[in-house]
Amino acid sequence: MNNKQFGILSIPVIVGALGYFVDIYDLLLFTIVREPSLRAIHVTDAEMITASTRIINLQMIGLLIGGIIWGVLGDKKGRLSVLFGSIILYSIANFITAYVQNIDQYGWARFATGIGLAGELGAGITLVSELLPKEKRGIGTSMVAGIGLSGAVIAYFTYYLTDDWRLCYKIGAVLGVLLLFLRISVVESGMFKSVRQQNITRGNFFMFFTDAKRFRKYLLAILIGLPTWYVIGVLVNLSNRFAGELYGKKTLDSGRAIMFAYAAISLGDIFVGFLCQFLKSRKKALYIYYVLAMVSGILFFSSWNSNNTNMYIACSLLGFSTGFWAIFVTMGAEQFGTNLRATAATTIPNMVRGSLPLINLMFVNLFQKTWGWGLVKSGIYTGVIVMIVTLIAAYFTEETFHKDLNYVEGEFASSP
Repeated sequence: MNNKQFGILSIPVIVGALGYFVDIYDLLLFTIVREPSLRAIHVTDAEMITASTRIINLQMIGLLIGGIIWGVLGDKKGRLSVLFGSIILYSIANFITAYVQNIDQYGWARFATGIGLAGELGAGITLVSELLPKEKRGIGTSMVAGIGLSGAVIAYFTYYLTDDWRLCYKIGAVLGVLLLFLRISVVESGMFKSVRQQNITRGNFFMFFTDAKRFRKYLLAILIGLPTWYVIGVLVNLSNRFAGELYGKKTLDSGRAIMFAYAAISLGDIFVGFLCQFLKSRKKALYIYYVLAMVSGILFFSSWNSNNTNMYIACSLLGFSTGFWAIFVTMGAEQFGTNLRATAATTIPNMVRGSLPLINLMFVNLFQKTWGWGLVKSGIYTGVIVMIVTLIAAYFTEETFHKDLNYVEGEFASSP
């Protein structure tokens, strides 16, 4: 099927956006209902950070493992099969989460949810990238992410209106089931159909590590996305704790901060697609967003951030400045051939999500527990290290704006 007939508001883009909307609703729901849900299962305030870090780490590890599973299946069995399978798993896991009674149950339920959620974005971005003509794919994937990221806003208002965290998880499960019916109208990628008929290795995750050039591209594609989960997983997620340290008020609603941040991320992700189009470059747009992220980080830790209103503004600015998720994932998809593209596009964002436990290891275990630093100092130094690594990675990353995606990687299989 000729991809010229698909536009940025075609059915694959709309359904992809709605799929990512449900994905983000489910993914961010724990951070929004974190404290009330943990109190409901008898977690004390003193245990709150340790318990929440453990649960979100399990969710992120699930995303990491799921990214590999669904990515490989996406290249072996097709993009659509991943979208159906992942939806079924995370819908069931969300329903189970609504009935947890202790930290262990909560953590393993979110682990299973993470595995399911891992397939949604990568397969969707891969499908849209392959169906749209190259001059439109950046805007198309930005629309998917921009609309999809508003799921966090809906998650916040769902909890705000119901005041029932268990019901919120059940609603997430129902949204997943409804999404299954929408997927029926989406067609498979023509590029994948063509490659499936050829004698070519598909979905071999280890191919990223058997060739030095391929491994370098893969590693750089992961590292350029690190600031996104430092901002959400550390600064915004713990914004109420930072508020207590920065200006002595612990009344800030971290769920509302997440809602503001994701509303801004959604706008940033839509805007970045048009910015790439204007600049004719993915990398230049990334650099602009990195600068905005550094300025926003300075404001977050500065004396200007002295009340709850300014903290919400700071979280919004941080959100907009890390609204390059769509382009970062698109660049990951564009780096590799059709026979590895779903594996790359699915594993790369989930490797970034899965990096949060490593960031927390540095932020919590090393800086705070081992070195005895305070929350604010630990947050600053963690951010500086993340940005240095990211800027170096971006410098060495390939520009992919004009790249034709109709190609395959080497290494041929013995049978189709």
